[in-house]
Amino acid sequence: MVRIGIVGIGFMGYTHFEAARKLAGGRVAAVASRSEKKLAGDWTGIQGNFGPPAGHVDLSQVKKYREYQELLADPDIDLVDVCLPTDLHEKVVLEALAAGKHVLVEKPIAIDLAAADRMVEAAERAGRLLMVGQVLPYFPEFRYAAELIASGEHGKLLAAHFRRIVAPPKWSSDMADFRNLGGWGIDLHIHDNHFLCITCGVPSEVFSRGLLQDGFVNHVHSQYVFAGDGPAVSCVSGGIAAPAMHFAHGFELYFERATLYYDAGTYGKEPAWVETQPIKLFTADGDAVHPKLKGGSEWCAAFTVELEEACNGVKEARIPATLSGALARDALKLCYAEAESIRTGKPAMVV
Repeated sequence: MVRIGIVGIGFMGYTHFEAARKLAGGRVAAVASRSEKKLAGDWTGIQGNFGPPAGHVDLSQVKKYREYQELLADPDIDLVDVCLPTDLHEKVVLEALAAGKHVLVEKPIAIDLAAADRMVEAAERAGRLLMVGQVLPYFPEFRYAAELIASGEHGKLLAAHFRRIVAPPKWSSDMADFRNLGGWGIDLHIHDNHFLCITCGVPSEVFSRGLLQDGFVNHVHSQYVFAGDGPAVSCVSGGIAAPAMHFAHGFELYFERATLYYDAGTYGKEPAWVETQPIKLFTADGDAVHPKLKGGSEWCAAFTVELEEACNGVKEARIPATLSGALARDALKLCYAEAESIRTGKPAMVV
């Protein structure tokens, strides 16, 4: 049983805590927060753009630390789960690795590319696992899409389009200023770039149009260039939607012998999750079917699968491909190439 220590109890810390309740191979053994209220189990006031708001939680079987360094020094913790704001990732990850701990850190790996490099290199030197919680591939619709691409069941992928849009969030002070997140081009859109890198490989270059604010990407339309006969892939992502369009995402995948389509989001004054187009596979013989998906229906089920994968990685001393820190860094490189393309009006190399 992998013993997990969560550092940071905001929305993602709460999400990981709830997701860990159904783990087969791990459990939350400790939490670290500077909030005495949260250490007492009162998590009211925590909310995000999906799932229910937090309430009161039972921490009677969990060690509680006010300083995260105490958690890092705990010999009974196997995996440190860093759920802090992005600008704090590097410091805590480096300290955790130096303490001999395996690490799972929430996405994005970092805002700064040099910081991402330092984190990956530190893990290699320490001989510890550095995993990054890019959860999108664990959501049932995206998991199915990735499996379909990998299997070649309907031929190779010819083209794809992805969409990920939010209204500027007002549900968290940590999210209020997108500059602290690296802009929506990093915090939000990195999900799409990471998914692309997993399913199609890292593009050689990207051509982007969009909106820059204080040097950060706030909205982007990208066309990705793959070597050889790679697929034609595009994406739109950003944080400029009107307030009632809280969150929207989806994809169109065009295979040689089938098309896969999905569109969903959280809309309205009283936001509710709506699948405007539940995932549907259109086949060459004229059928339009709803594929059977893997995974649970709970709001945090994808995070449970992600955490289970991380625990398996610790037990088997291997980095799961989807959680690779190096791959997360590649996705970040792609974000910076997009910003460069917007600035110059030209395609940018992904280096």
